[in-house]
Amino acid sequence: MSKLVRSPIEVIAVLAGIGGVMLVLYAWHLPPFQSSVETTDDAYVKGYVTTISPQVSGYITDVPIKDYKLVKQGDVLAKIDDRIYRQKVAQARATLDGQKAALANSQQQEQAARAGIASSQAQIDSANASLKRAQLAYDRIATLVAKGVSTAADSEQAQATLEEAKAAVNQAKAALDVSQQNLTTIIVNRASLEAGVSGAEAAVQLAEIDLQNATIVAPIDGRIGEVGVRLGQYVTAGTQLMGLVPKDVWVIANFKETQLDGMKVGQPVTISVDALGHREFKGHIQRFSPAAGSEFAVIRADNATGNFTKVAQRVGVRIKIDENQPQADDLAPGMSVVISVDKKSAPVQDTAEN
Repeated sequence: MSKLVRSPIEVIAVLAGIGGVMLVLYAWHLPPFQSSVETTDDAYVKGYVTTISPQVSGYITDVPIKDYKLVKQGDVLAKIDDRIYRQKVAQARATLDGQKAALANSQQQEQAARAGIASSQAQIDSANASLKRAQLAYDRIATLVAKGVSTAADSEQAQATLEEAKAAVNQAKAALDVSQQNLTTIIVNRASLEAGVSGAEAAVQLAEIDLQNATIVAPIDGRIGEVGVRLGQYVTAGTQLMGLVPKDVWVIANFKETQLDGMKVGQPVTISVDALGHREFKGHIQRFSPAAGSEFAVIRADNATGNFTKVAQRVGVRIKIDENQPQADDLAPGMSVVISVDKKSAPVQDTAEN
């Protein structure tokens, strides 16, 4: 029998060896199995999950919302007992009214002070006129005394009258100074009263804000998660009541660093969703992470050891889901997906921020 004829066992062994080599080449994407399509199953749907918390404390009096319900912006999610906050608003408004009354009284005092200044000025004018008459009378009496017509008693009387007129002028000027000082004091105190009014107005606004915050509303359209708050529960500022998930979703795919060569912003992406029977959606690359995922870890790996083993790092890629696709509204944050990117495909125009 010819030496070229091999036993079946040898043939099977050779075929198995060839198959193993081909399998390794395929697994490592080596020739002749190189492909421009990169795939990863380390990808998840992401979204903005907003935690709803109160800004004020109190007992819950109403929870009209239920688990997983769609809500619109402004819909009431829960109510806190607002009786205390209503009284605080009334108290703040009463304080504001008192401050405004004090300010109005100050304005009235200013008008009275200005009238007092005018009266003091008139008294000065009257005192100056009396002083002028007394001076003329004294001069006339002094002339008559010098001629021997009038007596010394008349001269002394005229002298006393002149001195009284001078004192009256000084007194009127002093009264004018007092009136002016009173006006200055009123005007200076006005700033304090105006500040008091402003402070009272701010207190009213703060009290009204607290009253409004006693009613917790949806900040945006979306779907409510599990409602954790219960009727009659006492909550404080920051207590987690429920979660709100808006409709805006995207995908974060963590590719190995060896897969990134050739990927570009705008390249089309195929998204296969596990939860929807591997239904495929279309999207495109929006942006790349500025660093590998390990750089954002709380506890980073220390590679400065003697038994270092090189491991391909993962880099996050944000993928935008194209609009107007059936069942796209069924995508929810946290879902697992499989991402495929053809690196030979041309990027598409994208108006999103890169």
